[in-house]
Amino acid sequence: MRVVRARNAGACYGVQRALDMALAAVEGGGAASTLGPLIHNPQVVADLAARGVRAVEHVEDVHAGSIVIRSHGVTPAVRRAVASRGLPVVDATCPHVARAQKAAAQLGERLGRVVVVGEAGHPEVEGLVACAREAGAEVFVAACPADLPACLREPVGVVVQTTQTRAALDAVEAALRARGVNPEVKNTICSATSQRQEAAAELAGEVDAIVVVGGRNSSNTTRLADICAASCPRTYHIESPDEVDPAWFAGCESVGVTAGASTPEAHIAAVVARLEAL
Repeated sequence: MRVVRARNAGACYGVQRALDMALAAVEGGGAASTLGPLIHNPQVVADLAARGVRAVEHVEDVHAGSIVIRSHGVTPAVRRAVASRGLPVVDATCPHVARAQKAAAQLGERLGRVVVVGEAGHPEVEGLVACAREAGAEVFVAACPADLPACLREPVGVVVQTTQTRAALDAVEAALRARGVNPEVKNTICSATSQRQEAAAELAGEVDAIVVVGGRNSSNTTRLADICAASCPRTYHIESPDEVDPAWFAGCESVGVTAGASTPEAHIAAVVARLEAL
C-alpha cells in the first residue's frame, strides 16, 4: 500500500514558536504554567507537563515560575490579571491571532458592531470577542449564516477565527450582503491553515483512504477531517499510531496522511511508519 503525505501538513509557525518559547522558559529547571493547554494536542500537552510546563485553568492557580500565554491568545482582562501577578510572562500568542485581535478591536472601535466568524466558546474566539467588546462594540459570533441575528444592521465589521475555512467566511459575508448589509471584512484566516486545507482536499481526492493526525480537541484538525471526508469516505482522525486499525485499509492501494497545525513532525512520522509497516 502506497502512503502519501499531504504537501502541507503538521505544526505551523505559531505552534512551533509557542512550543519553543514554553520549553525555553523551563530550561535549567525552571517552572512555567500555561493558561489552558498551550496547543490543542493532548499528547504534546502531556509531554510538556512531564518537562515542567503545566497547564492551569486560572491565573490565580500560578504562584511561582513563568506564566505562558498560549498560542490561542487570551482576553484583555486575562492579560491584566496576568500582569497583576508580578511573575515573568511569556507571550506565546500566535502572531496571526494577535493580528486578528487587533483587527477586531479596530473594527469595534470604528464601526460599533462586529461579527466574529468562528466557533463560540473556542479560546481564540473568546479573545476576539473580548477585544471587540472592550473597544465598545456589540459583538456576534457566527459559525454559519444561520447564527447571524435578524436585527443586524450597518455599519458592521467582520473578523474571522484564524483556523476557519474561507468557505465559512464567504458564506457569512454573502448572507449579510443578501440582507442588504455591506460589511467591512478583515480576512484574518492564517495562510498556513488555508494551505493545509487545500492540500488535504487535493490529497483526499487522489487516495483510497486518508488518515488525519492531531488532537480531537483541535478545531483546525477536526476541520481537516471534515474536508477530507467530503471527498474520501474512508477518512480516519487519530491522535496516535496506536489507533491505526489495519482493517480500515482493506482493498486500498493508497492511503494519504495529513495533520493539523498542532501536530509535531515526530507524530506524523510515527503514523507514516505505522502505515508503511502494514
